[in-house]
Amino acid sequence: MSFFDRLGERIAAVDSVVSVGLDPEPDRLPAGLRDAELPRWAFNRRLIDATHEHTACYKPNAAFYEDPDGWRALRETVAYAHGKNVPVLLDAKRGDIGNTARQYAGLLDTVDAMTLNPYLGGDALAPFLQRESKGLFVLCRSSNPGAADLQELTVENGTRLYERVAELAAAWNERDNVGLVVGATAPEELAAVRERVPELPFLVPGVGAQGGVERAAVEYGLADGVGLVNSSRGIIFAGEQAGSRAGERDLDRYFGAAGEATRRLRRQLNRHRPG
Repeated sequence: MSFFDRLGERIAAVDSVVSVGLDPEPDRLPAGLRDAELPRWAFNRRLIDATHEHTACYKPNAAFYEDPDGWRALRETVAYAHGKNVPVLLDAKRGDIGNTARQYAGLLDTVDAMTLNPYLGGDALAPFLQRESKGLFVLCRSSNPGAADLQELTVENGTRLYERVAELAAAWNERDNVGLVVGATAPEELAAVRERVPELPFLVPGVGAQGGVERAAVEYGLADGVGLVNSSRGIIFAGEQAGSRAGERDLDRYFGAAGEATRRLRRQLNRHRPG
């Protein structure tokens, strides 16, 4: 089965399009976990326990794991999420040429999907695109304020750069394994991209801490009901005040808040899902 087929089954099983970003900033981990052998793994395990029943996918960002203990924590996290039948999308934003791209593509051996940077063109993404059972989300219109510096430039015939990226991604989708990253903080652009590529699933970040628009994220982010709406800080740090001390009871409240934030986002998004 393709990644998007598997994702569709997961979405149906839990009635959710919520993606939870597992971005364990070391300075923000609750005190009760900081002395664990692998604090980021201990944090993620408790998060997964609290949220998996309402989660379609987990999205760890590679930036929070790129050190020896971090990679160990990531491997444990992926295995644990898989044990809960939840797919894992690595937000790595890779995209390079030649043997470098082939090496980066090896990361797909341990996760189900990855984000890619299309700036170097199609040949840079070829080693990833050949992995037909894996999901590949190509950066298109990101949710940060500086996205307009490049992504909204006009390239030809009134076409914006992000729109051209969307068209290229559709052309690269020969194995039905390509989606797009389109931020919820720019709903008009989200709608414009959906109009150009009606068949591609989107990963929509920016809901939660970045204040993205939930209705637009669902209305334009899903293709045949498949897509993901991501929240990271708004979920995983929802219990910071409750978890400021070291006791187990405080940790229970901390991760209970993350579970409730996930349930709440699922309810809010489901209001806009068809059916």
